[in-house]
Amino acid sequence: MTAQHRILVTGASGFVGTWLTRTLRELPVNSGLELLPSGRGPDCEVNFDVTDKKAVTDVLRNFRPTAVVHLAAIAAPQEARKDPTQAWNVNFHGTTNLASAVLEEVPNCRFIFVGSSETYGQSFADADGDAVGEDRALKPMTVYGATKAAADIAIAQMFYDGLRCIRFRPFNHTGPGQAENYVVPAFASQIARIEAGIVPPVIEVGNLSAYRDFLDVRDVVRAYALAALGEGEDADGKVFNLASGHAVEVRTVLDILVRLSARDIDVVVAPDRMRPVDIPTARGDASAVFRSLKWSPQFQLEDTVSAVLSDWRDRINAPR
Repeated sequence: MTAQHRILVTGASGFVGTWLTRTLRELPVNSGLELLPSGRGPDCEVNFDVTDKKAVTDVLRNFRPTAVVHLAAIAAPQEARKDPTQAWNVNFHGTTNLASAVLEEVPNCRFIFVGSSETYGQSFADADGDAVGEDRALKPMTVYGATKAAADIAIAQMFYDGLRCIRFRPFNHTGPGQAENYVVPAFASQIARIEAGIVPPVIEVGNLSAYRDFLDVRDVVRAYALAALGEGEDADGKVFNLASGHAVEVRTVLDILVRLSARDIDVVVAPDRMRPVDIPTARGDASAVFRSLKWSPQFQLEDTVSAVLSDWRDRINAPR
């Protein structure tokens, strides 16, 4: 029997990709779903370089997906800043390679591009704390944001060439499994090491006064899964913010973690943890995705932060 849904997920071994593949496999529709996770992990069935056009075309020709969720990227802003050429190759050229191959090989396939709220950049400052909608100008202030903005624009144009695309701009999201070069696990990992007696009770931080719109990764991947399964008949060609609509001071996240730890911890600002470009407030309006996909966040911030701390406690205390 032919599967109703054949979904190719690039970057499936990464933080978000791992959660997405888990979510898809747990859905009731799974009996009619064939999943092709692509990445470097042991559970990935294929590993191809998105910058290699022939390799991309071969995978699409052989698997013939009904949907592609494109997560493969240089995802850490720090990494993109250190090697801009690689970031542009993967985030822009890799995306257009994959989208072009979809158009050529499986034109009825829905292409789900995962962008970033970092594409808005200066528009957050222009909004002066108001929630930013999808109609705001893309004014990226980082290499990572620029590569994602360029890919976002390219995919939007390709819709007029016939690409069945949906673009997402997720805001800050975290959860168990995230690397410690992001703000919430950066705090949680240090606290777990303090609790284990590995390091003194001092936590190094960057800018605590910034306000960010935080989401749980499990909420974010639910939106990708809905799109991949064909929900939202009016969604093709659209772009959607994924956001809570509420901005929380980074200091509040740290306070939650310290309270959950119940330890006396000194906080020290470390210059190397400060971002060279930082905006005061980033808050998103996600009303469009609610109307089209009936999506809204389900997880509360404290539950998400607690899950991240539990994850890092398990990692630090795991037998070496």
